[in-house]
Amino acid sequence: MAKRKEENFSSPENAKRSRQEEAEDFDKDGDEFNGTSTLTAAEVGIIESIQLKNFMCHSMLGPFKFGSNVNFVVGNNGSGKSAVLTALIVGLGGKAIATNRGSSLKGFVKDGQNSADISITLRNRGDDAYRANAYGDSIVIQQHISMDGSRSYKLKSETGSVVSTKKEELIAILDHFNIQFFMKATQLEQMKEDYTYIMETKERTKEQINQGEERLIELKRQCLEKEERFQSIAGLSTMKTKLEYLKHEMAWAVVNEIEKQLNAIRDNVELGEERAARLGRKAEEQQVRLNEAEKKYKEIQDKLEKISEETNARAPECLELKADLTAKKRAYNEAEVSYNRSLNEYKALKKDEEQLYKRIEELKRSTDQSLEPERLERQRKIKWLKDKVKAFQDQKVSITQEIEQFQQAVDKDKEERDRIRGEEQEVRHLLTYNQRQLKELKDSKNNRLKRFGPHVPALLEAIDDAFKRGHFTHKPVGPLGACIHLRDPELALAIESCLKGLLQAYCCHNHADERVLQALMKRFYAPGTTRPQIIVSEFRSEMHDVRHRAAYHPDFPTVLTALEIDNVVVANSLIDMRGIETVLLIKNNAVARTVMQSQKPPKNCREAFTADGDQVFAGRYYSSENTRPKFLSKDVDSEISHLENDVENKTAQIQNLQQHMFALGKDIKRNEELLRRCQLHLKELEMKIRKSLSEIHELENIEEHQSVDIATLEDEAQENKSKMKLVEKNMEQRKQTMEALRNVRVEAEDKYDAIKLKINQLLELADPLKDELNLADSEVDSQKRGKRHYEDKQKEHLDTLNKKKRELTMKEKELEEKMSQARQICPERIEVQKSASILDREINRLRQKIQAEHASHGDREEIMKQYQEAKETYSDLENKVKTLKRFIKLLEEIMGLRFKTYQQFRRCLTLRCKLYFDNLLSQRAYCGKMNFDHKSETLSISVQPGEGGKVAFSDMRALSGGERSFSTVCFILSLWSIAESPFRCLDEFDVYMDMVNRRIAMDMILKMADSQRFRQFILLTPQSMSSLPSSKLIRILRMSDPERGQSILPFRPITQEEDDD
Repeated sequence: MAKRKEENFSSPENAKRSRQEEAEDFDKDGDEFNGTSTLTAAEVGIIESIQLKNFMCHSMLGPFKFGSNVNFVVGNNGSGKSAVLTALIVGLGGKAIATNRGSSLKGFVKDGQNSADISITLRNRGDDAYRANAYGDSIVIQQHISMDGSRSYKLKSETGSVVSTKKEELIAILDHFNIQFFMKATQLEQMKEDYTYIMETKERTKEQINQGEERLIELKRQCLEKEERFQSIAGLSTMKTKLEYLKHEMAWAVVNEIEKQLNAIRDNVELGEERAARLGRKAEEQQVRLNEAEKKYKEIQDKLEKISEETNARAPECLELKADLTAKKRAYNEAEVSYNRSLNEYKALKKDEEQLYKRIEELKRSTDQSLEPERLERQRKIKWLKDKVKAFQDQKVSITQEIEQFQQAVDKDKEERDRIRGEEQEVRHLLTYNQRQLKELKDSKNNRLKRFGPHVPALLEAIDDAFKRGHFTHKPVGPLGACIHLRDPELALAIESCLKGLLQAYCCHNHADERVLQALMKRFYAPGTTRPQIIVSEFRSEMHDVRHRAAYHPDFPTVLTALEIDNVVVANSLIDMRGIETVLLIKNNAVARTVMQSQKPPKNCREAFTADGDQVFAGRYYSSENTRPKFLSKDVDSEISHLENDVENKTAQIQNLQQHMFALGKDIKRNEELLRRCQLHLKELEMKIRKSLSEIHELENIEEHQSVDIATLEDEAQENKSKMKLVEKNMEQRKQTMEALRNVRVEAEDKYDAIKLKINQLLELADPLKDELNLADSEVDSQKRGKRHYEDKQKEHLDTLNKKKRELTMKEKELEEKMSQARQICPERIEVQKSASILDREINRLRQKIQAEHASHGDREEIMKQYQEAKETYSDLENKVKTLKRFIKLLEEIMGLRFKTYQQFRRCLTLRCKLYFDNLLSQRAYCGKMNFDHKSETLSISVQPGEGGKVAFSDMRALSGGERSFSTVCFILSLWSIAESPFRCLDEFDVYMDMVNRRIAMDMILKMADSQRFRQFILLTPQSMSSLPSSKLIRILRMSDPERGQSILPFRPITQEEDDD
């Protein structure tokens, strides 16, 4: 069997029994193997019987009754021999792995069964019996193994009653019977454990010595206290006198302290009243400022509304004047054309008159009447020229219309180009803004603070450094937008539109901190650039109580409730500066108008903001200029993507506008070129017309002496003169009409320009007024918050002041009571230097001392007795400590000798085992070697058949089967020779042995068994053992081969004669 520390089934601690030289025989008949041995049978620890049920592949084995000395269990393979040995190991508590037959106990339960049972009976007789009064002469160990691998024990007495079910009891039995292996079986382990136990006892003794020394210190202190107490009895009266004086001092010391407290409270009340007056004045000043701010806001609002009303009122008049101006321009142009036509007609008539008079004179002088053919030719040519002039004039009309069309197209294209150029500049400005914002957003992916400005991270580092250097009273907080978080991301634009520049603002505790922060900002913001706002407000640890002035709506949050603000300073600053508790957030624009304008706004609600950033008041609505949040958006990637799309769209838009402008430019150039060509053509036509007309006049003025009738020409001249007068009269009328229409046009232009200028002036006035209105609105909010701030402070201060006044009244009453009590104790006031707490401790200490003295006063003998007892206790403990120290020193010397003896005993056992091994091997002329390594607890052997001096020792694997079996038997017998276990088991010891080796091995085992009749030997073999000598000390247990379906194996002991038959 294996060692328990190597997962065996027993681990004893004490091996008390020594080797027995004599014992009684199991059958009490004294039979011997050869008549030479006088040793008798063992009384304790040997196996009397074993029985198995559903164990391994066997339904039932046994019960097997073993003899007290030598037992041979014989049978063919499969008959159950090894099952008996395995059951013996498992039944005595061994683990499954120690049997080399499986790794789990559930593997030993027969297939198809739920459990297995093992029953082992151990002998328990004589003086060394284990709990003989409980168990009797036999101990029955029953073990039940379940299918899940668990097992339980029942330890029964000889009569069958259960004594215990604990494994610890089984281990104690095995330890008592010394059922174990080598180190434990040879009692080396016990010696080693005893040595360890003694060393542990030594350490505990040292600990007791240390405790004793500590106790000596305490006893010495008590002894000195007793001695001091004994000596202090004489000063008892002095202590009582001192106690009375201390009580007097204590009475007036309490009065002094209450007076000090009373004076401090009075000072606080006076200061509080002064501060209350200051707060009242500040609240009044704040009310005045609020009234002024509200008045200013109302004035600006009235102005803005008046401008808006006036602008709206003038718009229809402006449109009417514009239409009137257009009509009058058209009438003037028509009059001007009519006048120019009359003028040209008058000039033509004037020229005709001159030519007629000239012709008449020429005719009068002409006398030649022979030029008739020439005259006819001239008339024909004149007619041709007039037809030509008419064709030229028709072309002139057509060209004039084309010129007007081209001029209109050029003007329209130029107007469109100017409009597109303005739009392109606006889009380019937005593109630059979006590109800058895109860059800031991309930078803010790695550092969110860069959203609030590229210099913010560096500024915050500078603030941290300045705070560490002690430049700030309190570290400034900001930017405020980085200290707030949205509960609903859809409200980001609304909150940004509400807070605006406050998102980039910083908070300082006082103006000194503000100056330091301003100096830091100068390092990062160039002159002329916009710096973040700095809010100066005392840092508080608690948020303002806004419950009584906050807006409320069951469906919509305020800005305050829509934000998660961890920093109280940030929350208070936003409440003070923007009144975020009074601003509602309503996502839908129409709903916001309904809530704020179509019905009465919610209580305490001044304004609301929509998800689009629009600002809604009770009477007005302002649209937001921004479409996306800049600072508070959580989805930076989405914002970047959106901005990239905007940049891409605006770039494409600019390209489209530029292409459009380029196309318009080309159209303008083409139309201007066509216009120029038409104008040149018109000039050419006009020149041709003038030339043709001139030729006509010249032909008509040629003297025609023969055909011209002077009278007719004179009539024509007279008619022409009449026409001239009529045309001149018409021309004068048309001129007057034109001048009148010009004056009317100029007047209409002046009226239109005046009203348009007025509207523009009004619009220009409205823009700054809007800014002023926003500033005034912010100022009103700020003043309201300031007023609420001072009112809250005043209320809080008055509450504190009233509390202090009540405390003052109570302290005055308490002072009167304490002074009355002090006069009762000591009528005259005493000047006291010590505080009441110090006097109280002195009084308590002195009172305790007096009480202690009182308790012992009048019994000096008792005090003396206590002092003597303390002194004796100290002396006794001191002697014990000294004795223990001497014991430790002696123990160390004894343990040194004991350890040497242990090593010597171990060497003797080792040598004895080696000699026995050599002696047994020599019976067949073998030689061998055993190597013990006590440090690593290992043992190895080597055997060489034949003469040992001739051939080197061989590895056991080089031996034949018989040689290895013989060597193994010798090795086991050598171990048995130094082991103290009451029984030995050996399975198939003679396998692979020839007849000679088997006979020699058998003789050696029987010889050892004969010399050790006080021990039991159980040998398992497939051989018949028919050659054994006849003796009642030898018992042969034969096991039959099981038949099919057989559940119980027949078993009966046989004698030598029956085996021979």
